[in-house]
Amino acid sequence: MSKAEQLYDEDFLRWTEEQAAALRRAKGSNLPLDWENLAEEIESLGKSLLRELHSQIRRILRYLLKLDASAAAAPRAGASIREARAEIAALLEQNPSLRRDIEAVIAKQLPVAARLAADDLSRHGEAVAAVERKLEAGGYTAEQVLGDWLPERAAG
Repeated sequence: MSKAEQLYDEDFLRWTEEQAAALRRAKGSNLPLDWENLAEEIESLGKSLLRELHSQIRRILRYLLKLDASAAAAPRAGASIREARAEIAALLEQNPSLRRDIEAVIAKQLPVAARLAADDLSRHGEAVAAVERKLEAGGYTAEQVLGDWLPERAAG
């Protein structure tokens, strides 16, 4: 098995990055291929993985913020958070190079998730000040987002 084939099996994202770069380097060859568009399409495959990571992290942050801010007794199970964490775990298992982006994705998605969580809470007549405080305090660590952690019930 070649290095590229092994990388394809072990880290699809890195494989897409390397293949796109290789296509761009080979652009001057005599093969009648649309080199630049091929490279862009391969890159877009990898970017879709990153979009999925953004989406799942935003989903987790939204729910963590709501759980952190809400005094409501239910729902407290965190099923949506566990589901999103499972999706991320599978994504990272298949694409370990995505791990390098976790902190940056959390930082980028936190303000978006905070707006969504505040909207959700205000629709249910709950105060949104706790969401704003959490945002100002810096949000959550990667361990909190990806691990088993859930916020304690907010004070009523």
